[in-house]
Amino acid sequence: MNTPMLPSARQKVLVFRELPPDQLARLQAQHEVVVANPRVPEQAAAFYAALPTAQGLIGSSFPIGAELLAEAPQLQVISSISVGVDNYDLAALAARGIILCHTPGVLTETTADTIFSLIMASSRRLVTLANHVREGHWTKNIGEDLFGWDVHGKTLGILGFGRIGQAVARRAALGFGMPVLFHNRSPIDLATQVPDLLGKAIATSLEDLLQRADIVAAVLPLSQETRGLLGGREFGLMKPGAIFINGARGAIVQEDALLHALDHGTLRAAGLDVFATEPLPQSSALRTHPKVTALPHIGSATFETRHAMAVMATSNLLLALDGNKPLAAY
Repeated sequence: MNTPMLPSARQKVLVFRELPPDQLARLQAQHEVVVANPRVPEQAAAFYAALPTAQGLIGSSFPIGAELLAEAPQLQVISSISVGVDNYDLAALAARGIILCHTPGVLTETTADTIFSLIMASSRRLVTLANHVREGHWTKNIGEDLFGWDVHGKTLGILGFGRIGQAVARRAALGFGMPVLFHNRSPIDLATQVPDLLGKAIATSLEDLLQRADIVAAVLPLSQETRGLLGGREFGLMKPGAIFINGARGAIVQEDALLHALDHGTLRAAGLDVFATEPLPQSSALRTHPKVTALPHIGSATFETRHAMAVMATSNLLLALDGNKPLAAY
């Protein structure tokens, strides 16, 4: 196990995903910094060369497991520019005493915007209809074959009721008059935790939610318990004409089962921002499926939010390297 970190004049930091210039400058002002993205072929060698002396890592979207950690014997802290931590071997980090920081909170509202946008786009068939115009097919008023379905007043089922799930629920219940059902692994006391949703959101079992919701939105973290959670049985429980939205992690869904439910089951449509393999392979049937609205994992991808995430991640790293408590550690 690593010995406790003490403040030091300049430590060695490896940036494994590009930072905004102002945040990179913050790091360079206090520490020795190497920027090397292992996903970029021209930078991979520099990344692995810097690992043995790195005391801090900052970045995202790259798996860091026990084998890679073994190449970084001096590592004390990882600052992830993300809220999710499924790319990290938590047991290996704990065994080494390595601090793992992340960025919850700053992306909540933006990600909820994206998820609700998928609800709207899937229900009103916005991508299909926009392409109808773009491709020059709008030569007369559309017929019922291109009609969408109302969102207001429909029952929304939310799987996962943390910050983002609650933000989606507010949009649905307070903005669109939607009854909200939610399923969460730990109890939620609406009266004290989310008082504005008291009487507007109801906790229920997974099975009950799937059977009653018109629209089911997954906002769950990826874990051993949630990996592959939604398969043939779960999609089969959904009511005829239901719409499925995934704004969480692709591996929560058994994609073959989702495709079967779209082709042979009762699912009306799916809106997906995440996939089991990303970027989505060209061969994936989800890419061109007529019932699927697919986005390139843009949950937090706005200028404002991505910069706020970088600021928080940089602050986390600087605090931890100085021996102080970071803003958010997992």
